[in-house]
Amino acid sequence: MKHKHHRRSDCPINFILEVLGDPWSLLIIRDIVYFGKKTYTEFLASEEGIATNILASRLAHLEQQEILIKRSHPTNERKEIYALTEKGLDLIPLLVEMANWSAEHDPQTGAPADWIALMKAKREQMLPLIRETVRQGRAVFAGPDSLVSQL
Repeated sequence: MKHKHHRRSDCPINFILEVLGDPWSLLIIRDIVYFGKKTYTEFLASEEGIATNILASRLAHLEQQEILIKRSHPTNERKEIYALTEKGLDLIPLLVEMANWSAEHDPQTGAPADWIALMKAKREQMLPLIRETVRQGRAVFAGPDSLVSQL
C-alpha cells in the first residue's frame, strides 16, 4: 500500500527533494551507479560514514518512492541486494550534471579529470551507456566489467 504524502508545493525542485529526502539518498544512488554497490554492508562501508539507522531508513524510503528495488541475493538468501528501477535510472543525468558542476567548482574534487572531460564532451553518447551498464548490474568505475574498463 502506498503512503499518501502531503506535498509542500507543486514546484519541480520541491518534488525531487521530497522524493530523494536528503543527501544520503543521492550518495546511495551514486554508490550503485559509479561503484556497483548492491548490499546494505557495501553501502555502510562508504567513506561518508552513514549511520546504520539512517541507511536503513533511506533504503526503505527509496524503495517506497520506487527508486530502488530490493531482491534476494542470488547466492546468499539471507542477504538482499538493491538495484535502481527505471525511475531510479532516470536520475543518472542528474548525477552526471552534479558531478560536472562539483568538479568545476570544488578545487579538492576526487572526480577523475579525464572522466569529467569525457562526460562534458560526449554527454549524450555516454548517458545511454551508463544507464545500460547500471541496468545490467555493473558500474561505471568499479569491477572487472566496469564501463571505464570497456572504453
